[in-house]
Amino acid sequence: MLSARRLLETSDWSVERIAGATGFGTAANFRTGFRREVGVTPAAYRKSHGPSGSACRQGRPGVRHEGPGPLHH
Repeated sequence: MLSARRLLETSDWSVERIAGATGFGTAANFRTGFRREVGVTPAAYRKSHGPSGSACRQGRPGVRHEGPGPLHH
């Protein structure tokens, strides 16, 4: 799940793409698992932690993820 969180924070990848890259298979499985573990939906998490969310307002620049690399959840 850490890889999925990082991608939501640093990339503009769709939820579907993140689901596939992190082994969840479908966006529906990813949304369900993410909400169960993190407590909010991936969209809500990205809104508050993503490149245009609170982290950037606090001076942490967003970094774009350029490839799937070794991702595990």
